[in-house]
Amino acid sequence: MADLYEKLFALHQSMKKCRACLEEGYEIYPPAVVSGLVSAQFMTIGQAPGITEQEAGRPFNAGSGKRLFDWLGRAGIEEDWFRSTQYMTSVTKCYPGRQPSGSGDRVPGRREQELCRPFLDREIEIVDPRVIIPIGRLAINLFYPKKLKLQEIIATRLEVSGRWVIPLPHSSGASRWHQLEDNRRLIDQAITLIREQREQYFPQ
Repeated sequence: MADLYEKLFALHQSMKKCRACLEEGYEIYPPAVVSGLVSAQFMTIGQAPGITEQEAGRPFNAGSGKRLFDWLGRAGIEEDWFRSTQYMTSVTKCYPGRQPSGSGDRVPGRREQELCRPFLDREIEIVDPRVIIPIGRLAINLFYPKKLKLQEIIATRLEVSGRWVIPLPHSSGASRWHQLEDNRRLIDQAITLIREQREQYFPQ
């Protein structure tokens, strides 16, 4: 276990020092924003840090985090426990800045995702979680075919390399998807799937 802690620490240091996107001309705002332990059984994967996450240095720090932990709370998962014992990361690790129009955060482009992908792959390899919760389309697309609609994805689970993948929609207040009644029922079903995994690995 000590060896894994050292590997994860070294990986986090590499993320913080990485300037690959800046060198290719992308306007990002380092350092990387990730948190968690190598012993985690659950891993959440978001899209990218927002401005408040970048300033606070922790994932899902603002309104999207409140909604996410409302959902996880209904699965019997407390925020303080999850943040201190599990693992939270994202497809890209640095705040990508605002959209040119100024209306919200910019979505990381394909090349930015490619440059950051080795970090995510290495995180999954070292932490080796039993359950991965991709949050939002960018993260979901890592595991599910892009042609599928969210309505066909949320409330399902997929086994990938011996791990369960249970997707959730983006929890941002800017998203209307999770506000629709039919979609809320799908989220309820996804929460049930997460609760089942929580009860398996962390029975109360």
